[in-house]
Amino acid sequence: MDGILAVWKPAGWTSHDVVAKVRGITKLKRIGHAGTLDPMVTGVLPLCLGRATRVVEYLQERPKAYEAVLQLGISTDTEDMTGNVVNEVPAVHVKEEQLLRVLDGFKGTIDQVPPMYSAVKVDGKRLYELAREGKTAERKPRQVEIYDIRLLEAELEPDRPRIRFYVECSKGTYIRTLCVDIGKALGVPAAMAELVRTMSGGLTRSDCLTLEQIAELQQAGKLAEQLLPADAALSHFRRIEAPRPVADKGLKGQKISLARLNVRLEDGENAVLYADDGSFIGIFRADYGTGALRPVKVFS
Repeated sequence: MDGILAVWKPAGWTSHDVVAKVRGITKLKRIGHAGTLDPMVTGVLPLCLGRATRVVEYLQERPKAYEAVLQLGISTDTEDMTGNVVNEVPAVHVKEEQLLRVLDGFKGTIDQVPPMYSAVKVDGKRLYELAREGKTAERKPRQVEIYDIRLLEAELEPDRPRIRFYVECSKGTYIRTLCVDIGKALGVPAAMAELVRTMSGGLTRSDCLTLEQIAELQQAGKLAEQLLPADAALSHFRRIEAPRPVADKGLKGQKISLARLNVRLEDGENAVLYADDGSFIGIFRADYGTGALRPVKVFS
């Protein structure tokens, strides 16, 4: 059983819990997930099964999309509503025009300081471990990319408004921190109240199965039919087709002359190679120094 299984992660489960559950259902040991979700977060969690675990790193690098609910008027030590309150105000007054302007200002490349309750390591120790000990650590800002952010719904009448927004972003973006930073831009404390990941690695909710469905399909012997092929994770790479004899060289882990392929690639660019019969060969990288495509990962 090799391929990509898109799971709809339920609330209250860690990503590790989901992997353990699917291991128990399928009896497979070789399973990896492409992007951790906090326990309170629901949504798309791609799992790579069997030989498809070799593409986990490429799935993780792809953009992700979320729908978040932002609570204004309160902030916590975890930056979401599961933490201890550290600041609050009795009432917040925000106009929609102001909110739209602030959201628009987050598009593009931004700096984020990782939250203390995160898995980032400082001096060999996870930040969340330090936070649980009541300690803080100096954290360097990291650049992330916000490809799109837009308002979905705004309840501005209550003393503590709630705002629902959509965001598509790069790997490593903390939506909790984004919520806090939006609040700072509005001049009020803020925390993330809800979060759903709607897209990861190009997979959306329509691609997902629940844990209950996975168990039922496995019992019926039909789960393998629901798996996506490993190369579904690689659709963002340039696709190259080669005649079968040329593709067979790649299948053996040999270099392929760029001159034999009708394609232009940047030096160091990854591409996915297929035989002219449509069979997937693997991931190759352009090497202008040798004038060849060099194998990165070959799939027999």
